[in-house]
Amino acid sequence: MSDDPKTLVSTDWLAKHIKDPDLRILDASWYLPDANRDPKAEYDAAHIPGARFFDIDDISDARSDLPHMAPPVEKFMSRMRAMGVGDGHQVVVYDGAGIMSAPRVWWLFRLMGHENVAVLDGGFPKWQAEGRAVEDMPPVVKDRHLTVRFQNHLVRDVTQVSQASKLGDAQIIDARAAARFRGEAPEPREGLRAGHIPGSRNVPFNTLLNDDKTLKSPAEARAVFEAAGVDLSRPMITTCGSGITASVLALALERIGVDAWSLYDGSWAEWGMFPTVPVATGDA
Repeated sequence: MSDDPKTLVSTDWLAKHIKDPDLRILDASWYLPDANRDPKAEYDAAHIPGARFFDIDDISDARSDLPHMAPPVEKFMSRMRAMGVGDGHQVVVYDGAGIMSAPRVWWLFRLMGHENVAVLDGGFPKWQAEGRAVEDMPPVVKDRHLTVRFQNHLVRDVTQVSQASKLGDAQIIDARAAARFRGEAPEPREGLRAGHIPGSRNVPFNTLLNDDKTLKSPAEARAVFEAAGVDLSRPMITTCGSGITASVLALALERIGVDAWSLYDGSWAEWGMFPTVPVATGDA
């Protein structure tokens, strides 16, 4: 793969740059409840040297009943300052699943106007499998101001997605597993209807990953999207269960060279809860 500090970097790249003074590494591990994993406890036990823990559920909009919605600008700025992440820093984000939740934090930084952020390809599993150094000590943190320039075009709400579903002016791409998309498998969150947003296409996020949980090449990813009936020349809205794995699709699109994408932050946690918006079942 080709390293790109604005999208995706390899474990080799990180090992080479790990002592750079303006590098900041974030452990953004997050799991569904049925995984029975505690990401903070795992971070405390072992993490890449110098990494800070980015709590996706905590650094979110506490005013919303929906899970881990994007935080207000002021909250993001204050939390990053407290973590010592700010202007002039190159950020690398990883997670304990390989590539699953780290792209969510990549998207959050992009949403806040910070482009020098990349996901670690293969994440912590690949780093450990290669026998690279880990530690269990928290880093020494110094405050750093982060300037935010909110990028409205990277996020969509339920009204905008409903309009896209009706008018077809943007394609909706769902990153959930095929059985959930078709409405054949129950949702992991209680109280949600089964199925998908009418008119959406299904690209399960793991179809964009290799066996070692690294991201497929741009050519391979392009083929995955096109096989699902996605027209990469048209605007796209990515969605999933709660806005986590939709970010994997966004990252893959960015790597392909497609920039006409946005993310539905509420995703199925919101759409599946509202009785007033329609739900489709079966294949796309």
